Amino acid sequence: MKTNALNITRSILGQPWHWRGNGTDGRDAGFMPDDLVTQLLLARGCDRDDVEMHRIPTIRAFMPDPSLFQDMDRAAERIADAVQSGEQVTIFGDYDVDGATSAALLIRLLRDLGLTARAYIPDRLMEGYGPSGEALVRLGAEGSSLIVTVDCGAQAFEALAMAREAGVDVIVVDHHQCASALPLAHALVNPNRLDESVEGAAFGHLAAVGVAFLLGAALIRALRARNWFAARPEPRLIDLLDIVALGTVADVAQLRGLNRAFVSQGLKVMAQGRNIGLVALMEASRLKRAPLCHDLGFALGPRINAGGRVGKSDLGVRLLTTQDPDEAREIAIELDRLNEERRAIEGDVQAQAEALSATQHNRAVAVIAGDGWHPGVIGIVAGRLKEKLGRPAIVIAVDEHGVGKGSGRSISGVDLGAAVLAAKDSGLLVAGGGHAMAAGLTVAKGGVEALAEFLDARLSADVTRAMGSKSLLIDAVLSPGGVNPDFVAAIEQGGPYGTGWPAPRIATGPVRVIKADIVGTGHVRAIVAGDDGKSIKTVAFRQAETDLGRAILGAPRDRRLWIAGRAKIDDWGTRPAAELHLEDAAWAD
Repeated sequence: MKTNALNITRSILGQPWHWRGNGTDGRDAGFMPDDLVTQLLLARGCDRDDVEMHRIPTIRAFMPDPSLFQDMDRAAERIADAVQSGEQVTIFGDYDVDGATSAALLIRLLRDLGLTARAYIPDRLMEGYGPSGEALVRLGAEGSSLIVTVDCGAQAFEALAMAREAGVDVIVVDHHQCASALPLAHALVNPNRLDESVEGAAFGHLAAVGVAFLLGAALIRALRARNWFAARPEPRLIDLLDIVALGTVADVAQLRGLNRAFVSQGLKVMAQGRNIGLVALMEASRLKRAPLCHDLGFALGPRINAGGRVGKSDLGVRLLTTQDPDEAREIAIELDRLNEERRAIEGDVQAQAEALSATQHNRAVAVIAGDGWHPGVIGIVAGRLKEKLGRPAIVIAVDEHGVGKGSGRSISGVDLGAAVLAAKDSGLLVAGGGHAMAAGLTVAKGGVEALAEFLDARLSADVTRAMGSKSLLIDAVLSPGGVNPDFVAAIEQGGPYGTGWPAPRIATGPVRVIKADIVGTGHVRAIVAGDDGKSIKTVAFRQAETDLGRAILGAPRDRRLWIAGRAKIDDWGTRPAAELHLEDAAWAD
C-alpha cells in the first residue's frame, strides 16, 4: 500500500502525493540515507540481491543467450550464408529512430563482416508503414535475394506472401505485438511472438534495435563456428552500442534489465565519438558535452525522426552509416532544419487537436481526427494530448480520399496496442498494430466514430482504473538548499532514467514564489525561496494555461507551497546550478 507523503491528499493538479518505495523525509533524516543509490534502485523494483548488477548495468550481466528466442538461430544462419556467399542483402527499416538505428546497426555490422548491404526506408506519405509486397518484389527483382525487415513486418501478411512467391527470403526483426498467426517469413525474430518461450517473452520490452543487437551477436557466433574469422578480425559488436542506446531511448522503451545496460554502456561509447554521424548530429544539436540519456530522447532522436516525418525517410540511416565526415555534417544540418520545420507543423496540428478534444471528455480514449493534418507529426501530438488529458489519445490524419492514418499513445496500465489489434481483427481497421504504450493504424473512410466507440467500450474499465490509482510518487524531500549540483550528481548514479525506470522526483518546501513569468511557448519560470533562506530556479514546461501554472504565476507572497519535480543541472550560466522542473505543487498554508 502506498504511503502518503507530506500529508498531501489533493494537490493543485488534484492528486495525492505518495512515497515511492519506503520514501525518505530529509527534514527528519538530516539529508538522504548514506546509500542513496541503493534506495533509488530498490524503489524502482530492483531486488535487493540484484542491487550491485543494477548499480552499474553491464551487457555481460544482462545479456541472454540469443538462441533462446524463436527463429533466432535460423535467422543468423541464413544471414551467415549471405555473408559467406556475398549475396545482395537489403535492410528494410521503418522510418522512425528505432527503424533507422536497427537498419544502421545491421548495415554497419555486415560491412565489418565484408558484405555491403543496401538500406531501404519507405516514404511515410507515399508508401506508409511497413513493407509492401510491391517494394519487396521490386527489391528482389533488383537482385536482393535476402531482405531483413527491422522494426516492422510482424503484421505484413500479404507483403511477405508476395515476397515468398517471388522467391525472396525475408527475415523479420521486430518488437511489435503479434497476432496468433504469423506472416510467411524465412524467420521471424520477435520476443512478443505469442509462441515465444517464457524466457524470451521476458525481453518483450526491447526496442527493435535491441532485438537487432541480439541477432548481431547470434550472427557473429554462427560465423565463428564456421571459422569465418580465421583470416579476418571479428567485429566488436560492443562498439555499436551508441546506436542501440539512441534507438532504445528514442522509442521510449522501458529502461529496465538489458535496456538499462544498452543505454548505460551505449552512452559511454557515444562519448568516445566513434560514429561520425552521431558526432555531426551532436554538433548540429548544439550539444557541447557528452550526451546524457535525456539528450537522446529530446535532442538527437527528434532530429533523426524529422527525416522520416517531414523530409527524406533515409536521412537517418545515411547519417548513422556514412564514413564521410563532410556528408555526415551536411545530413546533420539538414535534419536540424527539418526538425524546426516539423516543430512548426506540429504546433499547428496540436492546437487544432486540443480544440477538438474539448468535445470528448466522456470517452476513455481521445480519438481526434482532422482533414489534411500532416501524418508525420500525429504521433508527437498524440503524446502531448495524452499528457494533457491524462488518458490515452489517438490522433488521425485524414487524407483527401477520407482514409485516416492514426498514431496513438497510452498511459501506464492500458494496453493500447492490443486494443488496436482487436479493432483490426473486428474489421474496424485496414491495418493496425503496436505495443502497450503506442500504436499505429489505418482506418477506412467513415470509420473513425466506430473505432472510437470500440476503444471506449474495450478500454473504459482499464482507463478508469489507471486514472483512479494516479498519484505523484515522491522519492525524497529536501530543503531548497539541498537541491544543489552535488545532489543531482548523486541521484544520477541510479540512472539511466526513462520509461519504466523513472527519474527521482524531489519535493521541497515550504517555499514562497519570489518571481514568476512566462517564457517560450507557455513555460512558467519561477524563483522560489524556502525558510532556510535559500532560493532555487524552477520551470514548469507548457503549464502556463494549467492550474499548476496559474497557481505559480498568481501565488501570493504570504502563502507557501510544497513543490515537486525533477532536479536537473542548469549549465547555461558561468557555473552549473541546480533547478527543479516542476510537475505539481500543493499549498502548505
